[in-house]
Amino acid sequence: MIAGVNSCSVTGIDGFVVEVEIDISNGLPGFHIVGLPEVSVKESKDRVKAAIKNSGYRFPMEKVVVNLAPADIKKEGAGFDFPIAVAILTACQIISSEQVSSYLICGELSLDGRLKPVRSVLSYALLAREKGLKGIIIPAQNADEAAMVQQIEVLGITHLSQLVDYFVGFSDIKPHQLAVKPNKRGDHKRDQKDFSEVCGQFFARRALEIAAAGSHNLLMVGPPGSGKSMLAKRLQTILPELAFEEALEVMRIHSVVGLSAGSSVFENQRPFRSPHHTISDVGLVGGGSKAMPGEISLAHNGVLFLDELPEFKRNVLEVLRQPMEDGEVAIIRADAKAVYPSKFMLVAAMNPCPCGYLSDPNGRCICSHQRVQSYLSRISGPLMDRIDIQIEVPKVAYRDLSSNKSGEPSSRIKKRVEQAKKIQEERLQPVSLLSNSDMASRHLNQFCRIDPDGQKILKQAVDVLGLSARACHSVLRVARTIADLAGRPGIGSDHLKEAIQFRSLDRNEQGNRM
Repeated sequence: MIAGVNSCSVTGIDGFVVEVEIDISNGLPGFHIVGLPEVSVKESKDRVKAAIKNSGYRFPMEKVVVNLAPADIKKEGAGFDFPIAVAILTACQIISSEQVSSYLICGELSLDGRLKPVRSVLSYALLAREKGLKGIIIPAQNADEAAMVQQIEVLGITHLSQLVDYFVGFSDIKPHQLAVKPNKRGDHKRDQKDFSEVCGQFFARRALEIAAAGSHNLLMVGPPGSGKSMLAKRLQTILPELAFEEALEVMRIHSVVGLSAGSSVFENQRPFRSPHHTISDVGLVGGGSKAMPGEISLAHNGVLFLDELPEFKRNVLEVLRQPMEDGEVAIIRADAKAVYPSKFMLVAAMNPCPCGYLSDPNGRCICSHQRVQSYLSRISGPLMDRIDIQIEVPKVAYRDLSSNKSGEPSSRIKKRVEQAKKIQEERLQPVSLLSNSDMASRHLNQFCRIDPDGQKILKQAVDVLGLSARACHSVLRVARTIADLAGRPGIGSDHLKEAIQFRSLDRNEQGNRM
């Protein structure tokens, strides 16, 4: 008897259909799985056999052959347990093949027939909709995640016997509905961090506001205790909330990694990832023996914060360059290729020298000039060129620390950021861009025109600071964001001058960098 069901797997974050075919024939009893199964898939034989028996059904004593097609792609994970068991029950005519043919099925089985959650369910649900299938049958703990996708039926199952009873008519399973409507932004409690807690640092606060409004990359340089990390961790509180499609894309990545398995929360806050400086290049960009998204993909549509930037390995930092330009990273192996989105906002912090006190007015620095240059050279010029805003964060003055006056709250800054974002989206809609930082050189003549006075200012900055073409374009993009925050249709000389002020390291280069 031959039968089959539709299951699924992923390459990158995109799902593809895997046909689970079963052949039960006369011969010596045996259970064989073919079609490039990985070790965990091969082990499903024992789990499936025990689950079927312990659910009260007879396991066939004939020769059972399972084929996972397409046979030239490696199959990984325990998510094939459930579809294999359903296919066997279909071949034994316990379940009708017509009933299951219009569903995608995935899930891990316990020995007693219970279903356990699996990864990548959001990608599977999107695949079911794309293929025009009726719906998806998954573990009940994954149901909220799959229900984010509309126009398909989501059946959340807790036990193998529950599905059998449903298809033979003994019980009913209502399609799962998400408790929070997909087009409604979640109202979960945010972190209590707020910009009102930051003492002083008005220049840095202004830089962070501009960076948030235009999604610009940002580097903060300052001595220990100046508040660099504190500022960076509050950046998330002024960023606009994710739109539904953006949130769906973020959750797809997190689902593949397993961060959202079994989660029932609709996350609309932008990701904030802060990996330790000992991270490897594979951990940052993704890959490995089993290709998985890295930190830059987990920060997609959000913030990647790299504290103590020069402490990261040089090869780790250099792999950031291409994803920062393209907004995606391609992991290519001999047998597969996976593409992960990685459109993130880079925020970095560093000390001005190894001891951290180069700019201290009390002369506490003990670093030689050669040691300082060696420390700063860990960050390459091409990477620096891709950071639009580079600022110095000085030591906080005592009068600011002792002041009882609180700073401007995040909620007020966020309103200005959202207003500037709206202006950008409307202006850039014809070219399918969302933020000023997305503009390529071909867009600058259209959206970042400057008057003759502005041309003179920019020319002087290029001559004096030695700005590269990419740095010059960064100044224009930042100036465009400053004008948007001011509600101005054009870039004025004041906007351009302020944007040039945010190239601290270029100015310091003329004085031996720092």
